Amino acid sequence: MDKIKIHIRNNHWKEDSLPCDLEGEINSTITKEIFENMLNGYPEIKDKVKYLIDWDDDNFISSMKDADILLGWNFPTKGLREIAPNLKWIHIISAGVNHLSPFDWTKEGLVLTNSSGVHAKKVGEYGLMSVLMLHNHIPKIVTNQKNKKFISLFSNPIAGKTIVVVGTGTLGSSMIKLLAPLGPKIIGVNRKGGMVEGCSKVVAVDKIDSILPEADILYLAIPQTPETKNLINHKRLDLLKPSCGIVNIGRQSAMDYDALCEKLKKKEIAGAILDVFTPEPIEPNSNFWDTPNLIITPHVSADDGESYVRLTLDLFIKNLQLFISNKKLVNQIDKDFGY
Repeated sequence: MDKIKIHIRNNHWKEDSLPCDLEGEINSTITKEIFENMLNGYPEIKDKVKYLIDWDDDNFISSMKDADILLGWNFPTKGLREIAPNLKWIHIISAGVNHLSPFDWTKEGLVLTNSSGVHAKKVGEYGLMSVLMLHNHIPKIVTNQKNKKFISLFSNPIAGKTIVVVGTGTLGSSMIKLLAPLGPKIIGVNRKGGMVEGCSKVVAVDKIDSILPEADILYLAIPQTPETKNLINHKRLDLLKPSCGIVNIGRQSAMDYDALCEKLKKKEIAGAILDVFTPEPIEPNSNFWDTPNLIITPHVSADDGESYVRLTLDLFIKNLQLFISNKKLVNQIDKDFGY
């Protein structure tokens, strides 16, 4: 029986892409040593696979001619059907897959999976931190520090405050689990309004206007899809009370950042913590840098540093077991919804 061939594609860092710096490249690189160590934990499948670890386009076309599986983040999709006639499964080593959509380049039967959920603990902790920072006026305090102003800003415990979480998948729910024991009222927003543990209620996304005025903090954790584009537009930002704070760990496309910055300057929004931008890194002349009461983090909410690759490969190899057994893979991407 022929061995299953896996093409592993690493990406060198470059601006306007991921990884966007050398540290990101180092933390996301799958080396032979790491991959072998992971395979050694699964002796029942190690002898059934072979693999090539590659960089960018160095050996992509020649290797993909007989590859069954592609493991990587970014790769050329044009002509992939012809380049890789045996390709059956692609695992994308991130939760976000918007850089590859629309998925009209895929052939029938090709399975796509992602790494959604493997960094849930880290993103949950980041989310809890950011919500508590907003509740305790940290963006304002940082702005005051820049302006050499020593002004006391007090806050009560967060119990009883209303936190609206838009996107209750892995990213949103991981934060909700940590926040709920502190006693706030958590309102979830998702596609169908399905109930989520830790939420006092959940509404469908088409009812979002009805609950935005209640928000003390608005937390965005949604992917980039046609349906989520500009979901929080200028009109919906107007529905928020001036004391509201905003967190975005999903994608910039979900919110009108220009309108948000204007509202922060006019003190019509209390503060914001943004972790995602398009493009990345932010240009030195961007108005984000000088916007008051705004804290910028460089897309680090869901990255686990040195454990990023290990967690991703753990999911991948468990799926590889299912693939070899002709069973359904976990974390399959719905090509119609884009996540």
